[in-house]
Amino acid sequence: MENRIQIFDTTLRDGEQVPGCRLDTKNKLLIAEELELLGVDVIEAGFPISSPGDFESVSEIAKLVKNATVCGLTRAVEKDIEVAADALKHARFPRIHTGIGTSDQHVFTKIKTTREDIIERGVRAVKYAKSFVEDVEFYAEDAGRTDNEYLAQVIEAVIAAGATVVNIPDTTGYCLPEQYGAKIKFLKENVKNIDKAIISTHCHNDLGLATANSIAGIQNGAGQIECTINGIGERAGNTSLEEVVMIMRKHEALKADTRIDSKRLKGISNLVIERMRMPVQANKAIVGANAFAHSSGIHQDGVIKNRDNYEIIDPAEVGVHESSIVLTARSGRAALLYRLENLGANLSKEDLEPVYQKFLELADANDVVNDDMLKKLLDENMVDA
Repeated sequence: MENRIQIFDTTLRDGEQVPGCRLDTKNKLLIAEELELLGVDVIEAGFPISSPGDFESVSEIAKLVKNATVCGLTRAVEKDIEVAADALKHARFPRIHTGIGTSDQHVFTKIKTTREDIIERGVRAVKYAKSFVEDVEFYAEDAGRTDNEYLAQVIEAVIAAGATVVNIPDTTGYCLPEQYGAKIKFLKENVKNIDKAIISTHCHNDLGLATANSIAGIQNGAGQIECTINGIGERAGNTSLEEVVMIMRKHEALKADTRIDSKRLKGISNLVIERMRMPVQANKAIVGANAFAHSSGIHQDGVIKNRDNYEIIDPAEVGVHESSIVLTARSGRAALLYRLENLGANLSKEDLEPVYQKFLELADANDVVNDDMLKKLLDENMVDA
């Protein structure tokens, strides 16, 4: 049976913490609306106590969203939880996301307390949040560097206190996929009440492993992935929503899928780029400008003959109009002929050869040969288009 993985989007909280990416309420509402249409299960709308603007945004998103759960972040502090509950009071499906650091690094050098006190604070926060909403998620910050046996004690205690979701963040992006997967497996096998909560992954990309770690998580029993559009997030970013969604779609062996409407991925990617002023690199998986672009002659020839030779995703699946055959000095005759035919020119092999040689000269002088250049090339060689 296929396992349906919940998608928890934190573009509007973790993503919005990036310097230069702050959004006003109007733009947050616009993105929240698109996230709901995309089909995410949970929208983390913000950190209500952090500022009056964030409180207003969470409150307005709570009023707007009808099908997804709306979540507000808090620390394990009563005032945070009260403010979040107030911001979420109009939500159809509210969730309070509370938690505390659990690694020795956080316990002893950041919070400067004891392991026992951390468990007490976590339990107290979950119980207090539970007095306001039924759906309470607990995050064990820096779980990636937390001793597994102690982490299991924390998780067991907060589930007993009423947590419905337990978030196991690789806060510093430190874990290798096999380590992170083993951590989730350890919790599945050693927390006696784990069946009463969903395990969630929340992976950062400091070493470029966020997506791999999230997939390792679901392979070992996690039921929710926390991610952002375009992988936007603090430092090197978060798990990329579009990547984990399409990995599950393409690998049937994972026996996992989401309810995401993948045809909307490119559109919401562009919206986030525009509104959050954070471009993605051209070679970004799924949504980058070059994700479906082919410029080397061997690849172009293969794609023209059969798209599956070099593309495992049909561009239409993710909302991209079509693959692009980009003409450069590395392009071959097949690609040139393909682009010329798109312009209405039909050349025999004999006619193509002199045009191709002129094309190579043009390509050596320009990064990319566009349609206007091709038309001029045809005119100069007296070829009808």
